[in-house]
Amino acid sequence: MPEFAKELAEKNSEQIAIRDDNKALNWDDVDGILNRVTNRLLESDLGEQRRISVFAENSNETALAHLGGLLAGASTVPVNFHLTAEETAYILKDSETSVLFLSPETLDRGLEAARIAGIEQIVVWGEQVERSNNYEIWDRWHEDAPSENPETNIKPLPHLLYTSGTTGRPKGTDLPPTMFAGGETIEEHVEALQESRFSKYGNHLVVGPMYHTGPLSGMRNLVAGVPVVVLGRFDAEKTLSAISNHDIESTVMVPTHFVRLLDLPKEVRDQYDVSSLKMVTHTGAACPIEVKRAMIEWWGPVLFEAYGASEVGTTCSITSEEWLEHPGSVGQARPPFEALIFDDDGLPLGQGVEGRLYFRDKTGRGVIYHNDPEKSAEAHLEPGVFTLGEIGYLDEDDYVYITDRFSDMIVSGGVNIYPAESEQVLITHENVLDVACIGIPDNEMGERLIALVISDDSEITVTEEDLLNYCRNNLTHYKCPKKIEFVDDLGRTTMGKINKRKLRAPYWEDFQE
Repeated sequence: MPEFAKELAEKNSEQIAIRDDNKALNWDDVDGILNRVTNRLLESDLGEQRRISVFAENSNETALAHLGGLLAGASTVPVNFHLTAEETAYILKDSETSVLFLSPETLDRGLEAARIAGIEQIVVWGEQVERSNNYEIWDRWHEDAPSENPETNIKPLPHLLYTSGTTGRPKGTDLPPTMFAGGETIEEHVEALQESRFSKYGNHLVVGPMYHTGPLSGMRNLVAGVPVVVLGRFDAEKTLSAISNHDIESTVMVPTHFVRLLDLPKEVRDQYDVSSLKMVTHTGAACPIEVKRAMIEWWGPVLFEAYGASEVGTTCSITSEEWLEHPGSVGQARPPFEALIFDDDGLPLGQGVEGRLYFRDKTGRGVIYHNDPEKSAEAHLEPGVFTLGEIGYLDEDDYVYITDRFSDMIVSGGVNIYPAESEQVLITHENVLDVACIGIPDNEMGERLIALVISDDSEITVTEEDLLNYCRNNLTHYKCPKKIEFVDDLGRTTMGKINKRKLRAPYWEDFQE
């Protein structure tokens, strides 16, 4: 590992650097593993794009594979571990991945995806994973690699993130400059990370899945000398226990986590000391006002909301103190962004007037999608002025409020879901004449997807469960609707278009944030 890890290992060799549900590694362990992982990747054929993909559930190895890739000058691709083999194969091919890392939970799907994408370099971890000619075992893969400090005079590359964005097909986007420390060499990159806000806090807790940018950033805390605790699938009481037992100072969550934490009985919540917390960043979806207020009352003014997207990073932010003065706001725009409101014709609107929310990127970059200049252009009103597909307004102090979404994408539990994917599956069912999927309010998840279906008049009556099972058999479960409602009309125009905002309206009218 670079010099920073050597120093950490010499100073705190026995301090736990990273732990997950199964194992704890001290700085000496991390120093050795990362040296070998980085050197093994430097020896490997990473292709012209130098891409490796990590299709794995949260673990120490997931973090170290990403970090080893970063230090080897590779662009790592975090793949949503819920995806099917076919969906994963698309990402592997589109990103031109050369090395694939898998966990036990994703092994079968990952091997099938690798077969479809033509990837031969596969590494798998897990004590229960059997040896095979189809892949290499993590420990054996890196154990014979050189253990000396790897070269640092190479250029760091950002992660390539895949987001549903505003279309159903996942689109790749480089981790934007607002979230990537940059530098011309790995050495400069490491120095920038050590000077960032990551180094200001003690123990960091990874709560969400590491295919999201927030939780993924937790592994970079190691570079700043910050010990990291990695949790698996979310469990509210287990999260409180980790905060209390490991004196956690920082973490990243989404509003769904808050809802589930607050759902715990008070006597359970009161068992755990959360006074060590200093910075709880939350992102992923708008947080209901009463939920956020309850969290501030419980944890204190440590919540920091970051609104934005994988494509551009944080466009707005707001502290707890600011939010208490501007409840419901996602904050003011942060450099290099400026918040703007336009009407449907692209004309600017004044403060307090609801309209389409855009941001001007003063660097001129805006949104850039990998291999898709057409989609990149569609996100912009003009060069550097882009939208994340939402409707809102600015108050007199230029605080941004989100009121609706004019794109069809919904955010459920911090995860982007594009309704068209479910629609494309359901319309192939022999008893479905027409379908429209929309997002409706959900107190726990923020939004949930439902399908409005017009069924045929055949003698065989199709049921809600029939259609839900049909969708689940053909699509990753989290992308499927949670409910089917049978309707007589979807209000299509003579041009065949559906006004989804009108379809959503009745469900949102009585919803109180």
